[in-house]
Amino acid sequence: MNANPITVLVVDDHPVVRDGLNAIISSEPDMQVVGEAGTGVDAVTAYLDVHPNVVLMDLLLPDISGAEAIRRICAQSPNARIIVLTTVDGDEGIYRALEAGARGYLLKDMVRRELIQAIREVAGGRRYIPAQVGARIAENLPRPDVTAREIEVLQLIASGLKNKEVAYRLGVSEATVNAHIKHILSKLNASDRTHAVTIALRRGIIRL
Repeated sequence: MNANPITVLVVDDHPVVRDGLNAIISSEPDMQVVGEAGTGVDAVTAYLDVHPNVVLMDLLLPDISGAEAIRRICAQSPNARIIVLTTVDGDEGIYRALEAGARGYLLKDMVRRELIQAIREVAGGRRYIPAQVGARIAENLPRPDVTAREIEVLQLIASGLKNKEVAYRLGVSEATVNAHIKHILSKLNASDRTHAVTIALRRGIIRL
């Protein structure tokens, strides 16, 4: 083991994934896993306990999202070096993670050497955005300026509610919901409600 290894915190809610990442990282002579977490809240606590050089963070966690965990960590330690490692490939998920403070973004189908390279790059103070992730961002520019309320409306539509039911759930008039939907269709370049939901799911704006 190197006298000054790159220390890594692994965050994923699946123990078998954590075990696999631990094995890959620990096989490198200059790297050491110093902590693991299965939830976002535990990830924040673990980070503050062990202060790793690099964090590998999944986005789909059982309590708070990975993006929120990144935001909380960076609020405490602005220089935290965090790599997202996830199955989430929608451009909105990428945007949210990078905005929260992530310095790298990897998909779980990447090859082992790319993971190791990403850890080295981010530990060295650089960013690591693979070509396929950069292309996903580029192909969906400009980013749609969908508001938090419009996302809420989309989420309710995706759950099967009609406009009147959405209005009742939100405590607003049906006319207000219709106006939100009109704005959503324009921003997402969608032809109807169903098309808007399909686009929002694909891009990671909402999740079922």
